[in-house]
Amino acid sequence: MIPLLKDSTRIVDPRRLPYRLCVGLAVFNDIGKVWIGQRCLNKYDDVTRLWQLPQGGIRKTEKPIEAAYRELWEETGICSVKLIGESDEWIYYDLPTELVGVALCGKYRGQKQKWFAMRFTGHDSEITINPPPDGNVAEFDDWAWTALEDIPRMVVAFKQPVYARVVMQFLPIVSS
Repeated sequence: MIPLLKDSTRIVDPRRLPYRLCVGLAVFNDIGKVWIGQRCLNKYDDVTRLWQLPQGGIRKTEKPIEAAYRELWEETGICSVKLIGESDEWIYYDLPTELVGVALCGKYRGQKQKWFAMRFTGHDSEITINPPPDGNVAEFDDWAWTALEDIPRMVVAFKQPVYARVVMQFLPIVSS
């Protein structure tokens, strides 16, 4: 079945939509736990899987690493980090059929993500999510430090393969 756009005036073939360029961040504390945020609920969320790592779009003038630092700041207030790793390749995911034409402003079929691992060098008091710094819109209403390998079970189903790959990429970094 081909999904409809929000206004139901056009049919959207997901194969004709591009992927949104995006970054994702795995931020580890000094004992190897990763920062995860509980998403602010919206009408498209699976309420049992409201957690995710910081992520966001890459602006046309940005390099992926620049977007990573910006997104981390905008979503969490975290700026005290050191880069410790980067995914070997871009990781893609497709939106579920019912979200094509709705999620991601209706413009994309999914996301193409470059992931970065960072070591948090600050104090938990630096983390400000709701409201986040500089008047940014809150994406999270709670957060926790958790084991990296637990993350795939905590996120929405269609992103679980992405998070499984992030675990495979970054577990050796934090285990060493």
